[in-house]
Amino acid sequence: MALKRMVLEIGMGTDIRGADSTKAAERAVRDALWRNTLSIATLMGKPLEDMHIEINIGVPRPETVRKEAVLAVAPYGKGVVKVVDGGLEIPNDAGTDSTILAHALVVVSLDL
Repeated sequence: MALKRMVLEIGMGTDIRGADSTKAAERAVRDALWRNTLSIATLMGKPLEDMHIEINIGVPRPETVRKEAVLAVAPYGKGVVKVVDGGLEIPNDAGTDSTILAHALVVVSLDL
């Protein structure tokens, strides 16, 4: 059998103050997933734990993202997090802080 993509969701998240890329990434994944009930596994006769979750994050300074924290946002399934340079960082007027904007692409696949 092979993994088949069943769901593709896109989200955006921010950390208004603090320049925390992980916080922005977690919010982007929530934005992508929380509008849906991912019942595709059940519909296909598979347990929820069989879902394979691939989370792709675009954020400034990708090396600062804690991947395990971002993966923990997914309510079930096995997953991986990939982080690339992207998103947006907007410094405040004083140059002492930034707003971080992250984008998330979440792909849910099943082995069919």
